[in-house]
Amino acid sequence: MLFFLLIFLAAGTATAPTAQAESAAAAPYGIKAVAVAASKKGAPYAYGATGPKRFDCSGLTLYAFRKAGRRLPRTADQQYEHTQHISRSDREPGDLVFFPKGVTMGHVGIYAGHDRIWHAPRPGTRVRLERIWTGSVRYGRAT
Repeated sequence: MLFFLLIFLAAGTATAPTAQAESAAAAPYGIKAVAVAASKKGAPYAYGATGPKRFDCSGLTLYAFRKAGRRLPRTADQQYEHTQHISRSDREPGDLVFFPKGVTMGHVGIYAGHDRIWHAPRPGTRVRLERIWTGSVRYGRAT
């Protein structure tokens, strides 16, 4: 499955496959977290839920990274404070994408490549892969 995921992430980009492989080698837990989040496609949103059948946004990231071998705090705001902040140009699949709301982080997802994230959007929706809809985001890498 990891091989399939790497092929999917590399498809349609100008990046050489060796660069994708180096990226995957640098953060294998991030790639695993993407695969875990993808495996939860269609799971319903539930406020405060951390899986395995229902999730809120930070519950999905917490669950995916825990299954990948990394621990994150519970909320999007706490997760942002816990990560190494990186620029858009340095983002890689498996990094966290944070959406500010005022002075806190109101939403979080897992970067899947190609300007897309896996996330649990809001009540009434399900876990899905979606294009990042705004430029007002911040990126963090779980270390």
